[in-house]
Amino acid sequence: MGTNATKSEPTVSPGVSQCLSVSPSMSPGLQIVGLILGVVSWCLQSSCTSSQVWKTRSQVESVSSSQWQFEGLWMSCAATSLGSVQCSKFKTVLGLPAHLQVCRALMILSLLLGLASIIVTVLGLRCTKIGRTSERAKDQIALTGGVLFILSGVSTLTAVSWYAGRVIHEFYDRLYGGVRFELGTGLYLGWAASCLAILGGSMLCCSCRKTAPPARQFSYHLSTTSQGQKIYRAAPASDSDIAKAYV
Repeated sequence: MGTNATKSEPTVSPGVSQCLSVSPSMSPGLQIVGLILGVVSWCLQSSCTSSQVWKTRSQVESVSSSQWQFEGLWMSCAATSLGSVQCSKFKTVLGLPAHLQVCRALMILSLLLGLASIIVTVLGLRCTKIGRTSERAKDQIALTGGVLFILSGVSTLTAVSWYAGRVIHEFYDRLYGGVRFELGTGLYLGWAASCLAILGGSMLCCSCRKTAPPARQFSYHLSTTSQGQKIYRAAPASDSDIAKAYV
């Protein structure tokens, strides 16, 4: 006859437990950095939307180097070396090119998404206390803010990339009979804003830690054979053992 012995061993390794203990302390830092990047990206998006230098007239075709012409989403401007600048708004909306109307809509949408994501992220920060909101619920709110930041960055990236592609296509098109333009500083602001928004949103999404499942425990039965060998056999834990593990 063999002798039975019961032994309980935790299944969570030291490395996993150390990782779970470090992640919660890093989450608030990731959230704060992600929020800062999101706020900076929203400011750049605002500057990009209101900028009138989305494209500038190429100096290759310009007769005089003392005059510059540049356009944005809302108006066209001309400047001289004396410092005088004259701008005129686009007088029609339906008569504008399709890509310009879509870029306007995408930039406005990105600003609205960015503003909403800032508000949602502030409510989801772990350092903010709002009622009796649990940490899991705050993580879900922060995750929503991160997704909104990413959508805002994608909208800005789509707008500026489409506009830049149109400018480049017209510049190299030999059959194009209009004025040739080059890329302006407003497009670079948009690219920087989109990168920061996507990066900040990704950090907010990564800050949401997953709750570790409770460790399962098993009972091991020690049996001795006729040859004197000791064999351990695993058996599922009983309900009483499971209840004790959660106490």
